[in-house]
Amino acid sequence: MAEPKAKVFEYDIEFDGSSVATARGMTAALPEEWAPEHLVLLGLVDCSLQSLRYHAHREGVEATGSGAASCRVTRREQDGRFAFVDIEARIDVHFEPSPADLGDLLADAERDCFVGASLTPAPRYVWNVS
Repeated sequence: MAEPKAKVFEYDIEFDGSSVATARGMTAALPEEWAPEHLVLLGLVDCSLQSLRYHAHREGVEATGSGAASCRVTRREQDGRFAFVDIEARIDVHFEPSPADLGDLLADAERDCFVGASLTPAPRYVWNVS
């Protein structure tokens, strides 16, 4: 039996080098004060929320929320290169109705956020469920 073909997601952007990014014909003006690290953290929070909504929807649960993230960048001990050394995502979420197994749902959301799964070190998640 043949192996199932893996899904492939492809993304591309254009950046003018100062403050304008374009993706699929959509344009976003980025604040000049934002560093690339801010965009990584934004991607982590957005991906985490999307992953959570996906898994909640599969259970017939609506998930709404918002989040914040922080990181520390310094020289790594092992190679002396600047890199993320600590990343934390703090997600506030509300479910309607309550999920059958909150722990499993949050674990699935963390596992399937491909941005978080791509980061080293792995993000630490703090979930605030109301």
